[in-house]
Amino acid sequence: MFVNGPIVLFDGVCKFCNGSVNFLIDHDVKKRLRFAPLQSEMAQAWLRRFGLPVDDFDTIILVENGRAYARSSAALRIAWNLGGWWSLLAILFAVPPFLRDGAYNFLAGNRYRWFGKADTCRVPTPDIRERFL
Repeated sequence: MFVNGPIVLFDGVCKFCNGSVNFLIDHDVKKRLRFAPLQSEMAQAWLRRFGLPVDDFDTIILVENGRAYARSSAALRIAWNLGGWWSLLAILFAVPPFLRDGAYNFLAGNRYRWFGKADTCRVPTPDIRERFL
């Protein structure tokens, strides 16, 4: 289960989440991030390893350096991994987690209503397949 670099675990049927993954792929110029839908066997194994729910997909998870980060902490660490101007979002770590996660939870709680839900998980194109686990 060892994977080099940070892994983004995302809701594979959430259209907003899939759009976010597309954004990350386009902006991760160093190609450090790897991806797996939460519904996949690989992601399920990571969730079990960290004692996280395997059937509640209301957050993005970042697995990095032997730790799992969720909600706004995951999102900000992902932005940091993109580098460049995106890493400046790390300043938001100064905001108390209950406020950051409150905003995150509001978006996550409405993502299906606002953006929709796909019937299946995304299938990556051949040129980015190597970044999916």
